[in-house]
Amino acid sequence: MHLVRTAFAQLALFGAGWFAWTLGEYVLHRFAMHELRGRGYPSKEHLLHHASNETRLTSWILSWIGIALTGALMGLALAPAFGLGWVVGYTYYELQHYWAHRRAPRSAYQRFMRLHHFHHHFGHPMANHGVTVPVWDWAFGTFEPASTVRVPRRMAMPWLLDDDGEVRAEHRGDYVLAGRLPGTDAQVRRDTDDAFANRAPAI
Repeated sequence: MHLVRTAFAQLALFGAGWFAWTLGEYVLHRFAMHELRGRGYPSKEHLLHHASNETRLTSWILSWIGIALTGALMGLALAPAFGLGWVVGYTYYELQHYWAHRRAPRSAYQRFMRLHHFHHHFGHPMANHGVTVPVWDWAFGTFEPASTVRVPRRMAMPWLLDDDGEVRAEHRGDYVLAGRLPGTDAQVRRDTDDAFANRAPAI
């Protein structure tokens, strides 16, 4: 019986650590990445991600090191299971973010969270900061429903497009393409300026 109680307590601590990460995800995304408008390395890298809709490996490695160290400190200060939950929650966040940009949704949850996330990218960068759960957006008033997302053609996710460069039939109720493909350096500069001002990219 003691082993069962101990296992349950460790599982609860793990879940609490994971849940704590979801709040960390929201706070970091909203304040450290967007509110700073490019001041500091994390904010700059994140806003460059918005400008190009691509993810850079260097920034991912540095983020992983920082979050893992934070989890280790939490494990020492609170409980190892809590710190582990924090790190696993962060790993799940990174996977969901990577898959959102690289592969089509495979469940109702993924479909909802992709719409939530791409409204953040292409509709309103100061809304919908949660990548794995929308709960903190609801709690802090930054949730905006996303029924149909207008995606700039130059930033379209590869999984969204068919062989003709149009939205695949199964996604046409959720996404529409707008604008043209990039043609000038001026467009790249404008996308960067918009990202650093927390504006949606121009169509």
